[in-house]
Amino acid sequence: MYVIEMTSEPAVAGDRDTVGGRPILETEESWPDCTCGRRMALLFQIDVPADVPHFGGEHLLVFQCPIHNDAAFGPRRLPDRYWETPLGGNETAFWRILRHRGGVVAASSDDIIQPLRLVLRASGPDDEWDFRVGGQPAWIQEAEDHICACGADMEFLAQIPENQGFPKRPEAPQQIHTFDFDAYGLCLGNMVYLFACPRRCDAAAAWPINQH
Repeated sequence: MYVIEMTSEPAVAGDRDTVGGRPILETEESWPDCTCGRRMALLFQIDVPADVPHFGGEHLLVFQCPIHNDAAFGPRRLPDRYWETPLGGNETAFWRILRHRGGVVAASSDDIIQPLRLVLRASGPDDEWDFRVGGQPAWIQEAEDHICACGADMEFLAQIPENQGFPKRPEAPQQIHTFDFDAYGLCLGNMVYLFACPRRCDAAAAWPINQH
């Protein structure tokens, strides 16, 4: 597994491991919108290292609506197009997790999150609870699993620690229900475990399991 570390170096167009910045999209893939109609903020994107099982070599992007912030809950067997279907009592489908192998740089930069470079390093025995990709989830509650709408068992891809903040631009509004006035978090800042469909039935076939 690999730890994901945030640097203070500004990200530039074409950087592939970033918070904020310009997303690297698949050909003909558009920047995702919340079901409320607002363009989502790019929290982070990384190239998944080649030796990560199931997902090595893919580009991972994680977005969330800048005006909706909630926990994500859904049934064990996820419904058709669950990534754009409000579930768990939520009024909107406010997050999007994308995976692909393309390389088209978006024409504009995210206007919410500060564009900073990320670096990935091989993890050690003390990195279990860190922001990381690959390996096994470090559950803080009981282990959970989900089945994709296509019938595949979802596989672990990455985890975002509790209260992991992605620094906002100074001019951007504060996130609602925030734990950090200077940053945005995913799903209320819960511990989030990203699981994805190993069959790649859709670029957006991924699910954020929340625990706290």
